[in-house]
Amino acid sequence: MNKTSYIFVTGGVTSSLGKGIISASLAKLLQARGYQVSIQKLDPYINVDPGTLNPYEHGECYVTVDGAETDLDLGHYERFTNQPTTQANNVTTGRIYSEVINKERRGDYLGETVQIIPHITDEIKKRIMLLGNQGDYDFVITEIGGTVGDIESLPYVEAVRQIKWEIGNQAIVVHLTLVPYLAAAGELKTKPTQHSVKQLLQLGVQPDILVCRTEHHLNRNLRNKIALFCNVETTSVIESIDTNTIYNVPILMKEEGLDSEVLRKLNIKDNRKTILTNWDTFLKRLKNPTHEINVALVGKYVELKDSYKSILESFVHAGAENLCKVNVKMISSETIDDENSEFILKTMDGILVAPGFGNRGIEGKITAIKYARENKIPFLGICLGMQCAVIEYSRNVLGHLDAHSTEMNARTSYPIIDLMDEQKDINNMGGTMRLGAYSCHITSKNSKTYQAYQKLDIEERHRHRYEFNNKYRKEFADSGMSVVGINPKRDLVEIVEIDNHPWFVGVQFHPEYSSTVAKPHPLFVGFVKAAKEKN
Repeated sequence: MNKTSYIFVTGGVTSSLGKGIISASLAKLLQARGYQVSIQKLDPYINVDPGTLNPYEHGECYVTVDGAETDLDLGHYERFTNQPTTQANNVTTGRIYSEVINKERRGDYLGETVQIIPHITDEIKKRIMLLGNQGDYDFVITEIGGTVGDIESLPYVEAVRQIKWEIGNQAIVVHLTLVPYLAAAGELKTKPTQHSVKQLLQLGVQPDILVCRTEHHLNRNLRNKIALFCNVETTSVIESIDTNTIYNVPILMKEEGLDSEVLRKLNIKDNRKTILTNWDTFLKRLKNPTHEINVALVGKYVELKDSYKSILESFVHAGAENLCKVNVKMISSETIDDENSEFILKTMDGILVAPGFGNRGIEGKITAIKYARENKIPFLGICLGMQCAVIEYSRNVLGHLDAHSTEMNARTSYPIIDLMDEQKDINNMGGTMRLGAYSCHITSKNSKTYQAYQKLDIEERHRHRYEFNNKYRKEFADSGMSVVGINPKRDLVEIVEIDNHPWFVGVQFHPEYSSTVAKPHPLFVGFVKAAKEKN
């Protein structure tokens, strides 16, 4: 195939129907036929990126290899396809408007009146076509955030209309809708789907395929009815029934023939089989565990599970690898103190202290780490979790009672976590973040970290501002907390371990960002294995 085909995924009726999972599942199916596929997300909010959003607003902020702070759906894309994403895979309204305004200020539009059409829509189209124009992909799947009918999404739908007009059968629209079940009537209702498609038609876009989320199977009569009222073929009405794990969705979509229908609509003749052998093996391991463990995830955004989406999915991957069901108990760090820590944590086989920003909940994280260290419970600290681990060790082992981070307490006399020297004179704190992939050298083959990775040089993604203060490195090593991973270019501490502990690892980076179905992250695999052995 010489040209890139474009598949747009829109959503109607309600949000949170699973456009990201459908997009990722379709990409997986096309991959399984031997195609090169990339997925991008168009987000209608006016923030330039989600980096400044509270996790309660938008779930976790996912970081790509090249350091872009993006929507959490990009995590699903990577977990399903095992392909890294970049800044080009996430576009926001804020970024679009910022670019158009900058062009207007530079005079790029030669005095034209700058308008939604054509200037904003042209910029959207440019971003959509960017991945395809590189020539590396057979398909680019573009997920449109929000719900059809939202005022924020209108420019994106208009851009899709224009692209479909311009490139014809090289582009199709897959529309995800809801077919609700009314218990009182005892039947499924198609009217919400009809109204959703009508809204799309009013905007000039005819969907080619409908994917219908439902609690009950769609019979032939219902499919015919939806097809008739929505101007699609019956074979283009795809059922997406509720399932107990998102990792079932590619299999369900394969059974429904979604990938075959997409290829047919794009006039691509292909008799190759969709080979999902490795995916089937993963699902078999996931559904047939031989062990079960309880792990505490200690954080301060635990009321919304999406705040720690990548961590939770990493436990799924690592659990399957270990034939182990991982029951994750979300614990608010604000509820933990010295008096109740044993009551809260005594039934846990492992403790993970999550990343985060700001002072709230810090002392609870430190208390949880103290409990893990003293009671020999397998521990994994990520980013701020690692920083809290060295603060706890400073206070309770080294005896520096006021040890802290300068971010949390500028007056501490023992700033174990501090800004890097070159950052201290920078006024714009947003510019001091360490974002994206950085190299790390593992210094000891005897470390738990090396046992997990089985190699000395690794690369992991970061999202943080403060660093371990190298002034105290020797003091820690002499007392039993070793630095076993460093950034070789800038001599920054990346990984710490406690020597006389079954499994105590703190990492400055975010291993959860690079865990996929095909390649569960080694640290999560090692952590789950240690918790399983304790159990």
